[in-house]
Amino acid sequence: MDPVRDGMEYPDVTLAILAGGQGRRLSGVPKGLLEVEGRTVLERLLSLAPRFGDVLLVANASEPYSRFGLRTVADAVREKGAPGGVHAALVAARTPWVLAVACDMPFVEPEALRVLLGARGDDVDAVCFEVAGKLEPLLAAYRGALGPAWGQSLVEDPSLRQLLSRFRARLLPESALRAVDPALRSLVNVNTPEDLARHGVSLPAR
Repeated sequence: MDPVRDGMEYPDVTLAILAGGQGRRLSGVPKGLLEVEGRTVLERLLSLAPRFGDVLLVANASEPYSRFGLRTVADAVREKGAPGGVHAALVAARTPWVLAVACDMPFVEPEALRVLLGARGDDVDAVCFEVAGKLEPLLAAYRGALGPAWGQSLVEDPSLRQLLSRFRARLLPESALRAVDPALRSLVNVNTPEDLARHGVSLPAR
């Protein structure tokens, strides 16, 4: 049985795609418009959308993504980088939970999402993977109710790791991800020309 065919898999979760800034090391291209096998990274992430109760794009410059017709919000607290992007998703979400995904992650596996979202609980405010001693907060689940406290914390310019330490975070071990995604492809992000070549990603046709 495919739960996606029989009904929404995560009706209580918003898929929030964080567009971030321009890819300065990639000729200024919005990273969600990078292409893999003829599809933009954003389109690849949107293929996951039917599983979720809602979809949201966080983008301070929304024009490059206007053709996708997504509900789009800007950072509520500007100049705070990824922590500010997560905050924008939390305060704009209409569901109890938010799955935050960076727009430069072309290979997110549905099974990785099942592991992540399956680890939620009443005693947890956030769930993310910890790989090689590093947290992966841009493929992570957050309780929407964190929004106000998260926003207040932005005054201090904290890192995502520091923010997670203030809440009830469940850190999943690398082995939990490797069990369903042995090469950890779900965590691949594309930031440099070297990344493009390594992962078969191309700049969009002008």
